Amino acid sequence: MTTLPRLRLGVNIDHVATLRNARGSNYPDPLRAARLAEAAGADGITAHLREDRRHITDPDIAALSAALTVPLNFEMAATAEMQAIALRHRPHAVCIVPEKREERTTEGGLDVAADEARLANFIAPLRDAGCRVSLFIGHEPRQIRAAARIKAAVVELHTGAYCDLHHAGRLAERDTERAALARGATLAHSLGLEVHAGHGLTFDTVAPIAALPELRELNIGHFLIGEAIFVGLKPAIAHMRQLMDAARTKAG
Repeated sequence: MTTLPRLRLGVNIDHVATLRNARGSNYPDPLRAARLAEAAGADGITAHLREDRRHITDPDIAALSAALTVPLNFEMAATAEMQAIALRHRPHAVCIVPEKREERTTEGGLDVAADEARLANFIAPLRDAGCRVSLFIGHEPRQIRAAARIKAAVVELHTGAYCDLHHAGRLAERDTERAALARGATLAHSLGLEVHAGHGLTFDTVAPIAALPELRELNIGHFLIGEAIFVGLKPAIAHMRQLMDAARTKAG
């Protein structure tokens, strides 16, 4: 039996900041959450600095960059402002995501194929600065091939549709979506891209995704922060870590 490589877990702390900002206070502190996540077994911390600063703020990014001992994955839109911030802090990883001011959360993947030339120019300085550049995309082959052409290091496959179908009880459609994600992961790996996945994953949905052999990292946030209200952040992360490891062992 082949043993699959250990799957990294990146914990997104955006919604710790959402809760803090709801009262305009200085707590709960996202940096404290990041340190707890580290202690619970997170392999990295993800933070999305949005144009409207609805949750993570510039001081949060500065504090995380200075204090973390695990890699920071800086999620951002492909704008000049965000590029300048990333080049100033030079995080381990930069994940380029689509962003619309009116959306509640990231609703889909980048259309890399339609914006190939601009994105190629945009990510080049980040890559030259030593950041691992990731593109948050759907599983469509044209998007994966475009990501490879512009020399991204990583694609992060959007698992939101898969999770939504699961929770809606549309299980046949869920399985079709999971199969499409599996094909996308295989294609991306064959093109030399490192493959990550994330968005909407829960205890109930993580195992079939974690079992995809080409995956190297999952990024999970909102569910873990929500679950922490009931059980605490460290136990929530530790249980997610356990489910991921069990899925890899079973799949291997």
